[in-house]
Amino acid sequence: MTRFFTIVLILAGLLAGCASFSPDGGMTEVAESVNREIGPGIGKKVVKIASVEQAQQAKQQIAVLLAAPLSADAAVQVALLNNRDLQAAYNDLGISEAAYVQASLPPNPGISLMNIGGTGVANFELRLIGDILSLITLPRRTAIAADQFARARQQAVATTLTLATDTRRAYVRAVAAHQQVGLLDQARGTVDTAVRLNMQLGQAGGGDQLDQAELAAFYAELSARMGQARLTARRERETLIRLMGLWGGDIAFNLPAELPPLPGEPESMAAVEIEAINRRVDLIMARYDVAALAKSLSLTEATRYVSMLQLAGIFNSESANPLTNTNTQINRGGAQLDFQLPIFDTGEARTRTAQETYMRALNRLAAKAVNARSEARIAYDTYRGTYDIARFWRDRVLPLRHTVSREVALRYNNGVLAGEGMRVDLFRFFVDARVRIGATASALDARRDFYLAAADLQAALSIGSGGSVSNEPVASTSTPMQ
Repeated sequence: MTRFFTIVLILAGLLAGCASFSPDGGMTEVAESVNREIGPGIGKKVVKIASVEQAQQAKQQIAVLLAAPLSADAAVQVALLNNRDLQAAYNDLGISEAAYVQASLPPNPGISLMNIGGTGVANFELRLIGDILSLITLPRRTAIAADQFARARQQAVATTLTLATDTRRAYVRAVAAHQQVGLLDQARGTVDTAVRLNMQLGQAGGGDQLDQAELAAFYAELSARMGQARLTARRERETLIRLMGLWGGDIAFNLPAELPPLPGEPESMAAVEIEAINRRVDLIMARYDVAALAKSLSLTEATRYVSMLQLAGIFNSESANPLTNTNTQINRGGAQLDFQLPIFDTGEARTRTAQETYMRALNRLAAKAVNARSEARIAYDTYRGTYDIARFWRDRVLPLRHTVSREVALRYNNGVLAGEGMRVDLFRFFVDARVRIGATASALDARRDFYLAAADLQAALSIGSGGSVSNEPVASTSTPMQ
């Protein structure tokens, strides 16, 4: 009876150390991390959709967001609620948690039954087999699995932030392309008015056929550019639709007519490198990899010479045998210990592999840190540079270009009344129109590049400029030898 209670207490202690499933599969930590990076207004939309009710609630929220002209934040919120690749990443997190819980469980005992019959006798044997090595290494393997689960949470955070950044970039490109169409349409409308007026003059006996041909050619040129701009706008819009996971009637959302104006002052960061080192998810994941590999290396070294250790409790019952004058049943009990002899495989290869894997992770972590600093610096320089360029176009180039265009138009329209030195011919008028349209388009491109650089800066500080991180952990807990 004492042995029975001892076994019960041992089993209770092992079960007490087992991990359990969290209520939300680790999503609370993911949402909190996303909130810190992109703000609670958007981060609160981070949710794992696991029921029909949650899917219906998400659909209602999406409908509200799409009802008004779409903002950049609203586009990101829709993507976080509706992108199925993101939901699949959250399923990966659930799989990782299941692996963590599984790794924390003691190994199931095995039962071996044997029954041998012969002349006048029956022999029955029962063996209860337990993997002693797995029990001994259970705490270490559980700790490794915990690090891997923590890494999986950071992977979910990285996937979420990557989608948010990609959606914001696609939104900026889509709105800029839509605005470009509007600018070209406005310019074409102005030229169309001039074409109609010149045709009326020609019908009345005035005007010039060369002027009419020049105007018609300019109008055709703008029409061709208009077609290209519309194709670009449709392509950029489809990219945004794909990231937001929309289809059917939901794709008929409205975009604003133009990008937001430039902010009054750019964001200032005195310690951009430190920000990147402290915040980047890929570095946090690499640190978890190193921690898990350090535990795995220690476990491999501890089990280098013993790779199999099993203990079996044996109960043997032999029936009465009249042939040998044995008239009573004989019961026997005992134990059996099994292990492998490290004669050929001494574990050196496994230990060397673990050491090299650990050092590889350390070197990759150091390389990521160096790259993170460089990427943060160039991302911030690009952010500040594009802001200065966009502001220069807005404050200097466009006002000067508008002044020139206004004077050219005045002299062209009043050419008959103007003096000889003040007249502007149609060729000069066309040149000015082309330059003005190009300057307006370049100013819009500069503003678009600034907002893209702003998104790239946030990515460089949180997930890396590439916007993606490895999804594979580098340590495993499937066996104590890895």
